[in-house]
Amino acid sequence: MHLLRQPLNDPGARGTHTSRAALPDNGRVSDSFRPIPHALADRLRKTLIDADYTVSGVRDRLGDMASRALAREQLIPARRATGGEERLGILLRLWWLQEPVAEDAARAVLPIDELVGAGLVSVGQDGVRALVHLAPWEMDEGRPGFVVSDPTVRPGRGTPHPDHVVGAGGASASLSQLLVDGPFERALDIGTGCGVQSLHLAARAAEVVATDVNARALRLAQITWALSDVPHVRPRSGSLYEPIADERFDLIACNPPFVITPDSRYTYRESGMGGDGVCAELVRAAPRYLTDGGWCQLLANWLHVEGEDWRDRVGEWVSGTGCSGWVVQRDVQDPAEYVELWLRDSCEEGSPEYTRRYDAWMDYFEREAVQGIGFGWISLRNDVAQDAAVRLEEFRHEIEQPVGRYLPDVVDGAMTANRLTDAALLSAHVALAPEVVEERIAVPGAPDPESILLRQRGGLRRVARVGTIEAALASVCDGTMPVGPLLDAIAELTDRDPGEIRARTPDVLRSLIAEGFFRVAR
Repeated sequence: MHLLRQPLNDPGARGTHTSRAALPDNGRVSDSFRPIPHALADRLRKTLIDADYTVSGVRDRLGDMASRALAREQLIPARRATGGEERLGILLRLWWLQEPVAEDAARAVLPIDELVGAGLVSVGQDGVRALVHLAPWEMDEGRPGFVVSDPTVRPGRGTPHPDHVVGAGGASASLSQLLVDGPFERALDIGTGCGVQSLHLAARAAEVVATDVNARALRLAQITWALSDVPHVRPRSGSLYEPIADERFDLIACNPPFVITPDSRYTYRESGMGGDGVCAELVRAAPRYLTDGGWCQLLANWLHVEGEDWRDRVGEWVSGTGCSGWVVQRDVQDPAEYVELWLRDSCEEGSPEYTRRYDAWMDYFEREAVQGIGFGWISLRNDVAQDAAVRLEEFRHEIEQPVGRYLPDVVDGAMTANRLTDAALLSAHVALAPEVVEERIAVPGAPDPESILLRQRGGLRRVARVGTIEAALASVCDGTMPVGPLLDAIAELTDRDPGEIRARTPDVLRSLIAEGFFRVAR
């Protein structure tokens, strides 16, 4: 196993796990509510789509200002934007803003009696109230989907129940963009929660198995799948890989309960395993459940411990798997920032317990010598190869989405670069990768540039500083001639020693292949 480690890249967008908290007991869906009937699911889905209760429809209806305010949990602009009795405004107030809607207005749009029977709404003196949060979601190829979770509670109105089912957020979107393309025979969604990842797996695989230790999550997920017209997802109850012992899958996806905490209160975010142990266990055990060439893709938190490089820590998880892959750190938070994030997530900010919980959490991190907590992606491919390579690096800048479309090329590049000896590289036919351009920085009028850059306009949007030899190679290599003769020609044109150029170029070129600037044609 070869671990390729890269330094920090430019700072940029932040990736965090997001969630919603549950209503108090008197506004909570019963644990014994029935699965939504097929006919009702079809009727409700048609109503939602006809009213344009979709990602684009809601975005257009709210507008930029109200959408940004809603992301900050400020409801007034969204209320103002959804006034009136037209269908979309009613649906937004009911399902998204969790506002009561006049019974006559609600009945004009929705089959209220059937929804009451399914446990999704209630009717009272103040009108019709939603007992779940029903949000639009965009599936693959722009198909409309819907995600059902526990309702939102705002700060000062309680904390999550232990079995709270979180809605889809930024972390869900990040994982969905990471998933490699199919088609596959079988896919597995570990810790399905509200069922959102299964919507994306269903577009890639003929059969999807979705597991969760939380029985309530499986019930709500089944409503998600029914409303999104995804019939081939099979729910199973249990923790991590337990429900699928002795089975294998072509694609495994997981947004695990990775929050690192001294105690475990909420099933949706905390595993009960110490530190970052749940992520380590998911990675180490993955090959036993993957087909040859199968993928395991998950989001993760990992500890930054005093005196230890995070790459060594995560690298140890993957080094014994025999898999090739890609590990990316997208964000790092200091302990205080991390604690504050998750206390806000559970609506504990401003509560009497806030200071005690904050202190206990910080004491835990101090005992464990934790200096930071990383957030990122782990993608493994079960290559069963002795020269498997896992690349570990850090990105803070924006990259092209969806990542899954070109992720196999990233892994192939790292594995190819690791495999090639100097002699093999000089004999290889190499081509400049698509969308790579050259930039030269120079003082006006100067005969030579101060620096030469290769820049990827798409994909990971990396930038590499190169010398004149590599720049010259980039300008002529198209895969038709081996690298060695091209370097000899460049040496002659630049009046350099061919032997010296042949000796020094393979290491630089190997790195550029691993980073995706060049590809080995044959």
